[in-house]
Amino acid sequence: MYAITPDSEDTHDLLDKTQQALAGGAGCIQYRNKSADNVLRKKQASLLLQLCSKYEIPLVINDHIDLAIEIDADGVHVGRDDTSVSDARKLLKQGKIVGASCYNNLNLAIEAEKQGADYVAFGAFFPSVTKPDATPVSMSLINQARRTVTTSIVGIGGIQLTNAAAMVIDNGCDAIAVCSDLYQAKNIKLRAAQYAHLFTQNL
Repeated sequence: MYAITPDSEDTHDLLDKTQQALAGGAGCIQYRNKSADNVLRKKQASLLLQLCSKYEIPLVINDHIDLAIEIDADGVHVGRDDTSVSDARKLLKQGKIVGASCYNNLNLAIEAEKQGADYVAFGAFFPSVTKPDATPVSMSLINQARRTVTTSIVGIGGIQLTNAAAMVIDNGCDAIAVCSDLYQAKNIKLRAAQYAHLFTQNL
C-alpha cells in the first residue's frame, strides 16, 4: 500500500497521520503537497524522511527532484510535464526509486520502463477528490500493461477499501496508491492495516 500525503499546512497533523499509516503497514510514502511554498515543503519532507527512516519505509517526493536530492529522499515520482525518468535517474544517487505517472497511456509506461522507471502508475481508476479532472483508466488497459511491461504497476485515483481488491489488485496492480480514503479515515492505522491485508490475501 502506497500512501500519498494530502495538501496540508499543519506539519504536526501531517506527521501524526503519516505515523499512523506507517504503523498500520504502509509500504511506501509519497510526499505530495501542491499548495506549500518551498520553505514549508522542505520542512515537511525532511521531517517525513526522518519518520519514514524509523520505520525503514521509503519516502518518495512528488515532482520536486531538487527537493529529493537536497534532503536525500529515497526517490522521486515524476509526471508527464516533470523531469524525465532518464534525467531523474542520472541526477539521483544509485539505488534511488524513480516512479512515473502514465495516466491512461500504455506508451508512456513502455517508455518509462525503457528509461529505467522502478514503477509506472496508472489512474484514475475511479473519480478522485485529489485529481477530479483525471482521465479514467480501464481495467483492460491494466491487463494489457501487465502483459507488456515488467516493471511494477501502481493503481491510483479514487481507490477505496471497498473497490481496491476486486477492481484494482485482482486486475494486475502490484500496489495501490491511496490518499483521501487513508488520511481522512477515523482510524488511519486500522485503515492502513486493512489495505495491507488485501495484499496478504493475494499472495
